[in-house]
Amino acid sequence: MKWNQVEFEASYGLFEQIPPCETIEIAFSGRSNVGKSSLINKIFNRKSIARVSSMPGKTTTINFFRLENVRFADLPGYGYAKVAKTEKQRWSNLISNYLHSDRDIVLVFQLIDMRHAPTKDDLQMIDYLVESETPFVIVLTKVDKLRPRQREERLAALQTELPYANQITMIVTSAETGEGMDQIHEIIEELAQEEPTLGEEPPETNQ
Repeated sequence: MKWNQVEFEASYGLFEQIPPCETIEIAFSGRSNVGKSSLINKIFNRKSIARVSSMPGKTTTINFFRLENVRFADLPGYGYAKVAKTEKQRWSNLISNYLHSDRDIVLVFQLIDMRHAPTKDDLQMIDYLVESETPFVIVLTKVDKLRPRQREERLAALQTELPYANQITMIVTSAETGEGMDQIHEIIEELAQEEPTLGEEPPETNQ
């Protein structure tokens, strides 16, 4: 895939505004300030396909991007305290309605800041993904901010901090150094190859 050819499609603040699903979708989820925008920009080798802000909680919409036969959904960051309750509820409804919908969501990249234990919101999201049988991968962000020993300590701690840790695929990443991007690329390409390009018919199978 030619990663830097990704195109921004649209942003939606209400689930009802989102057009019907027409291809597979991969979502990026995580709390505010987890480094989601920076990671997305690094994956696609673009400086500003996803807006990076110094103000956590600024992403208040679902932002859609498209590359070949895959649509990507950048979900609003959750868990930011300095937001009105009504706005928090709107974000929650937007995320919940999207994940509960019949859209063809083939994977969720669930981001967690590797430097800290998962938050209550992180654990609730993981519980939901497990219970709903939604395929997901844990993406551990900001590893470049840890010393090698701290890295190993956090990896060990996550085995007890995360439910079903030994059954979950985890990718250690850095939007600064590019660590982990090859693994993410491989996962996306594998999913894209399993889905016919829009407008093509799937191959016939012999009965």
